[in-house]
Amino acid sequence: MSGDTCLTTTLCPATGPKPKTCSFKGGSLGNKYVRLNVGGSLYYTTVQVLTRHDTMLKAMFSGRMEVLTDKEGWILIDRCGKHFGTILNYLRDDTIALPKHRQEIKELMAEAKYYLIQGLVDMCQAALQDKKDLYEPVCSIPIITSPKEEERLIESSMKPVVKLLYNRSNNKYSYTSNSDDNLLKNIELFDKLSLRFNGRVLFIKDVIGDEICCWSFYGQGRKLAEVCCTSIVYATEKKQTKVEFPEARIYEETLNVLLYETPRVPDNSLLEATSRSRSQASHSEDDEGFELRDRVRRIHVKRYSTYDDRQLGH
Repeated sequence: MSGDTCLTTTLCPATGPKPKTCSFKGGSLGNKYVRLNVGGSLYYTTVQVLTRHDTMLKAMFSGRMEVLTDKEGWILIDRCGKHFGTILNYLRDDTIALPKHRQEIKELMAEAKYYLIQGLVDMCQAALQDKKDLYEPVCSIPIITSPKEEERLIESSMKPVVKLLYNRSNNKYSYTSNSDDNLLKNIELFDKLSLRFNGRVLFIKDVIGDEICCWSFYGQGRKLAEVCCTSIVYATEKKQTKVEFPEARIYEETLNVLLYETPRVPDNSLLEATSRSRSQASHSEDDEGFELRDRVRRIHVKRYSTYDDRQLGH
C-alpha cells in the first residue's frame, strides 16, 4: 500500500462487543496514522490531514467531540464511504477533480455538507450549475419516433402543440422548381416559431409520417387545425408535386393555439374575434359549426370542433 489513503474491502456486520465511545486526543499525534472505518470502507490517514480545515473532522480528532472505536482500534464513522477518499484528497490539496456525472457530484456534496467542508460544497454547487447550463438547452424540440409516442406527447402536454411533418421521400412524382425552396422555408419558419414561443407552445417534429409537408395544431389534447402545404399539379403530360409556403396562414394558426394556454377553458371572446375573419372567407360551413374548410392557394386548412361551448352544469 502507498499513500495516505487505502480503500479496502467492505466489512461484514460485526457480532462482537459494541463500539466504545471515547474522546480522541489527537493533538500530540501529528503525522501519525489513524485508522478509519467509514460505513465499512477502511481508510488510513493522518491527524494532520483531518485537522487542516475547520470541519467536523477537525472537531472529532482534536478532542472536541467523542468518537466511536471498535475493539481493534478502528475509528467508526457512520457514513457512506464511497466518496470519503475524495473528501481526504480535498483536505490535503484544497482542490480535487470532481466526478463527471451529476448524481455523483450530488452525492459528494451531501457528504461535504455533513462534514461541514464549505469549500468543497461551493465547488460542487458551481459544477452542478455549469452542467445544468450545459445540458439543459433553452429550446428543446422532440422528434417523433412512432404514432404512439406522438399521441402520448400531445395528450400529456399542458401547453398547446404545433407539429411539423416533413418527409421529402414520400413523393411519387417529380417536384416543381420552387418546391425544395418552399420546403426549407417551412422548416426555417418552424425553427423561428419554436424559439419565439418557447415555453408557451410545445413544438414537435415528425419525419416518419405519410405527408410531405404538413402543419398540425393542437390545444387541450385535440386537433384544432391542419395546414397541408402540398398539392398535385399537371405539367406537360405528367404530374408534379408542388410544395407551398403559406406563411401567413401558419402564423395565424400558431397564434390561435395560444388561446388554449392555461387556464384550460378558452376565452370565448378571443375565439370569436380570431375566427370572424376566417368565417367571412369560408366557402362552406355546415349547420353545426363543427368543421370549416378553406382553400388557400391549394393549401388545405381543416378546422375541428375544439371544445364544448355549453354552460357548465348542463
